[in-house]
Amino acid sequence: MSNTQTRPQSDAMTDSAALAPEVQAVPRAQFARSRVLVVGDVMLDRYWFGDVNRISPEAPVPVVHVQRQEDRLGGAANVARNAAALGAQAGLLCVVGHDEPGERIVTLLGESNVNAYLERDPALPTTIKLRVLSRQQQLLRVDFENTPAHEALLAGLARFDALLPTHDVILMSDYAKGGLTHVTQMISTARAAGKSVLVDPKGDDWERYRGASVITPNRAELREVVGTWKSEDDLLARVTKLRHELQFDALLLTRSEEGMTLFSEEGVLHAPAVAREVYDVSGAGDTVIATVAVSLGAGLSLVEGVALANRAAGIVVGKLGTATVDYDELFQ
Repeated sequence: MSNTQTRPQSDAMTDSAALAPEVQAVPRAQFARSRVLVVGDVMLDRYWFGDVNRISPEAPVPVVHVQRQEDRLGGAANVARNAAALGAQAGLLCVVGHDEPGERIVTLLGESNVNAYLERDPALPTTIKLRVLSRQQQLLRVDFENTPAHEALLAGLARFDALLPTHDVILMSDYAKGGLTHVTQMISTARAAGKSVLVDPKGDDWERYRGASVITPNRAELREVVGTWKSEDDLLARVTKLRHELQFDALLLTRSEEGMTLFSEEGVLHAPAVAREVYDVSGAGDTVIATVAVSLGAGLSLVEGVALANRAAGIVVGKLGTATVDYDELFQ
């Protein structure tokens, strides 16, 4: 566990980037009017907690005596849970299997006040990320996953068209598990209907996200696409070229201990990281994009949404595993 302090910006960033505005309180009722539809890959984050007191005689590995189990929503389901925690009307469109983990996801979505629009694929094992922890340290992660059937994905595409008129903001959460096979068509349809579309990307093929309103990569994800930048000016040039080529209105780069930077036609806006005790960064990107989406659905500007998302990220990294920030925490 370590303390992360806000770092001074580089000279290039200071010269070329404006700073995000101070966070202003938003009425709870305003967030409650925000209608966000999350589409993407869902998974069950399963945690096994236990003690390690000996090494296995079979191999040089620790033996974990599991004493507690916990299930949490992961992937796009965690994004939707974050939107609902802020008080928004959150819907989730995804594909899960007809199995125990799929049923567990349904239960957890109901407990999180997320409107579930699930396509069930009987041949699909629902994605599970199983983490084994001892004394708050992760010892092992085991993944169970496969790709949804074509028929289930087509059914999801038809339901997307039906859900579109009843939502203000569309959020695409891509974890490269096959749930967003038709993402290009979905973005085109949503933009034609006048909806804002936010994308949390995965992989190096961003052509499939063409026309999105906002794309929210972290540093590693952006490097996969534009290469390594040598300075802030070089970064700006590469991002501007990418935005124009793929017709993104804006790109929000999350930069861990350096905060986040918004690139758009209006210029560059930087939000320095909030000085906060950092415990676990997993799921922080989910919180960021969900907060921006809820803010846009509530009628706030993108700049205001980024300021709120930066504050939310500073809170959620102080929690273990995939977690949320609720309305009261955000505006405490």
